[in-house]
Amino acid sequence: MSLELSENSFDVKSFLKNLTTRPGIYKMLNDQGEIIYIGKAKNLKNRVSSYFKKQTASTKQHRMVPKIAAIEVTVTHTEGEALLLEYQQIKRHKPQYNICLRDDRSYPYIFLSTEQDFPQITLHRGAKKKKGKYFGPYPGIGAIKESLKLLQRIFPIRQCEDSIFNNRSRPCLQHQIGRCTAPCVGLIDKAAYTQDVDSTVLFLEGKGGLLIDQLIVNMEEASAKLEYEQAAGFRDQIVKLRSVLEKHFVHGERGDVDIIACATKAGVACVQVFFIRNGQHLGNKVFFPKITDEHDPAAIVQAFIPQYYLDKQVPHELIVSHQPEEADLLTEVLAAQAKHAVAISHNVRGERLKWLQMACTNAENSLLSKLSDKQGIYARFLSLQEELGCKELPKRLECFDISHTQGDQTVASCVVFDREGPVKSAYRRFNIEGITGGDDYAAIHQAVFRRFKRLTNPPGADLHAKRPKGDGQGQPSLKQGEHTAPDILFIDGGKGQVHEAQKALAELDINNVMIVGVSKGPDRKPGMEKLILVDQEQPIDISPGAGGLLLIQHIRDEAHRFAITGHRQRRGKAKKQSPMEVIPGLGPKRRQILLKQFGGLQGISQAGVDALCSVDGISRHLAQRIYELFHHQDDN
Repeated sequence: MSLELSENSFDVKSFLKNLTTRPGIYKMLNDQGEIIYIGKAKNLKNRVSSYFKKQTASTKQHRMVPKIAAIEVTVTHTEGEALLLEYQQIKRHKPQYNICLRDDRSYPYIFLSTEQDFPQITLHRGAKKKKGKYFGPYPGIGAIKESLKLLQRIFPIRQCEDSIFNNRSRPCLQHQIGRCTAPCVGLIDKAAYTQDVDSTVLFLEGKGGLLIDQLIVNMEEASAKLEYEQAAGFRDQIVKLRSVLEKHFVHGERGDVDIIACATKAGVACVQVFFIRNGQHLGNKVFFPKITDEHDPAAIVQAFIPQYYLDKQVPHELIVSHQPEEADLLTEVLAAQAKHAVAISHNVRGERLKWLQMACTNAENSLLSKLSDKQGIYARFLSLQEELGCKELPKRLECFDISHTQGDQTVASCVVFDREGPVKSAYRRFNIEGITGGDDYAAIHQAVFRRFKRLTNPPGADLHAKRPKGDGQGQPSLKQGEHTAPDILFIDGGKGQVHEAQKALAELDINNVMIVGVSKGPDRKPGMEKLILVDQEQPIDISPGAGGLLLIQHIRDEAHRFAITGHRQRRGKAKKQSPMEVIPGLGPKRRQILLKQFGGLQGISQAGVDALCSVDGISRHLAQRIYELFHHQDDN
């Protein structure tokens, strides 16, 4: 079924009136006939109609719905069939607004031939047509080469091609370095070679403990027969095997498990997959799915699983960082494809939790590396120049944000980006004082003024500017770029905050910095930001998915993170601080005397002025201030 539209209009009521309530998939097309989105539904009418409800519209819907010029639906018998068809269509068409997995290559296996007297072990990719045993899949060629190298050191089975093996007249270099027993020229008999093959199979099947037990028996038998050289060979194999097992085997796991972790930031998503087969960690693989809008990590995991697994061997369990919304449907479809039970687990404990946390850490690190990629950052600077109409390519960006809790412990952050990404050594925090609690306008004014005052004042002019932890202690010293003004100053806020930043720069007679406010838009949804420029009355939009927008989101999110971290540190420090520390004239020694005399802070708070001034070193005037401190707090 399809509805063709003219002049980019969409007759929603007419289309929905005739739409079926059965399961199936729907394709949304633009006026060029291009598929821009593919989805599946248990109830097509309910699902498609949800896109046209303005009160629940997402960022994607705001951008996509105006482009719809036709909708096509395909009805299926079940929702599971719809999921399979959706996956196939997404993989084929890669629509603009779908989360699309870019890497759909087949994954390699270790192959052990079984049709020869002296089997070969090698890498295999593609259809499993050869007779033999397959182990994997592995995340990449590098992981297999590493595994084969380890196996060569323990069980030196030949890895050469049959054409080479059948035409050798003398041992090759692999034999000379101890990585092959040279069956090609008869330096090992079939029985001994078969024993190495059987040991290799046990290792690859995850039966390392059983293999070590067998090698111990072989060692003891050889020793009893006074075959000490052979016994020493078994001993060396046991030592090497234990070392490998410690590094590559997952404690407590005996089956096939994949661990899937997702991280998102600034319009980029990263999925990290750890492969565990037969209790052995085979390695991990990183993916960067194509997304055009901000997506919840659970939605990315939901899209990733069918696109990745529905044409591959599925393990018995998937451990995920974020529970997919349709986990039950996914397990049902995956189980049908794999012909064995499949579980999707989210809440895990013990060793499994440690592995999941490690996968999450890897995903976050890979994402940060992707965002900091020099070529990618440079391209985003070019996009930003185009979007803002800058005459020259910006070199330095700064962004300010404010964080507080109901006006208390206000902290402003300033983060810096250059063409290579974040410049963390140039980050600054400002503890905001002397303003009305919760006045973000005054906070922005003070922070911008204090930061830019350093452009003309000597080192140490603003000792209240806090460097990130680890940048040194005591009076701050100027680093490279301390006196460098940014080309663009971003302010996380609206017109009021931009106006205050402009005032602060005007007071310092600085007029060569472009000020851009980043407003979250009417729905406060990522991707719907409005940019506020000093010389324009109306906010401007930036092209959806543009590199410049991703750069703005990245620097704004970094400023927000840095401000919140500073605020939490300041708030935590304030909680640990004794209320008496704010009383002038009451130093550490006198505080210690009072605490000992009254048995603690509670005793001091309950004491009267006369009792307080009876302590040596406490005058009546000081006692009165102490008394007022606690009773003023009680009155509030």
